[in-house]
Amino acid sequence: MNLVFCGTPQFAVPTLDKLVEAGHSIQLVLTQPDRHKGRGLELVASPVKQTSLHHNVPVYQPEKIKTNEELQARLREIAPDAIIVVGYGRIIPKWMLDLPRHGNINLHASLLPKYRGAAPIQWAIASGENVTGVTTMRIDEGLDTGDILLQQDLPINDDDTSETLAPRLAAIGADLMIETLQRLQAGAIAPQQQNHAKSSLAPILTKEDGRIDFHRTAQEIYNRLRGFQPWPGAFTTYRGKMLGVTGVRPVAADSYLDEGQLLMRGSQLFVGCGQSTVLELLEVQPEGKKRMAARDYVHGYHPNEDEHLGV
Repeated sequence: MNLVFCGTPQFAVPTLDKLVEAGHSIQLVLTQPDRHKGRGLELVASPVKQTSLHHNVPVYQPEKIKTNEELQARLREIAPDAIIVVGYGRIIPKWMLDLPRHGNINLHASLLPKYRGAAPIQWAIASGENVTGVTTMRIDEGLDTGDILLQQDLPINDDDTSETLAPRLAAIGADLMIETLQRLQAGAIAPQQQNHAKSSLAPILTKEDGRIDFHRTAQEIYNRLRGFQPWPGAFTTYRGKMLGVTGVRPVAADSYLDEGQLLMRGSQLFVGCGQSTVLELLEVQPEGKKRMAARDYVHGYHPNEDEHLGV
């Protein structure tokens, strides 16, 4: 097919690679402008831009696309069969939706209609799901509400984080996109309308999502810590300062603890959670310090068992 590709993050790279490998003609790649990153604020190209240059594919990085006349002219000249969208980070305007004969095809990292929105991988793990997947869909003017083309599920392992799960989803999603295009060309896909009554949202993450609520159970807190990697992570307060929590595990409760109450057993550190559950803290990061094992934190800070986290 004659294609235009829209994408920005690393998650989109396997799909772009597969499209080139499969022999599709990528006429243009749209990606977000280079951004300043790191302490030196160096200008860094997106993973998709770097991959596009490797494949010698033309790249265009507009700040805006809705009323971009230059972009409209370029796309009309290309006359793509389809526009592929994977994590582009821009709302696709109606004129662009209407342009290709096969529409704008999106790879979304959930089994729609579940987890519509910007952070489906993170929220699936944080919500305790044991299965997620990828969906190819034809974009409409709603938020991930378009007709489903194909889906592929994938188990979530008990110790998965968003950082370990995302590459596996990206890999199966790339294959699914190739299959989607093959079947569209053959007229062998019947788009399915989503069941909007069963939809759920995966909104963009905020810093506050990482704040630990000890009313939640130990398992719920553990799931959120896994899901919210690398940002916003998990944090609480202790003795009036921020305390990052970077490693935990739910454990069987052998004594009652108030929510947020600390308990020391030798060099081990535990905290009470909701519904009489207990979380062992394995690694923490005091404000302004590096990460440290809980045993080193206990020896250095000498927590008291009448103290609470999050107050």
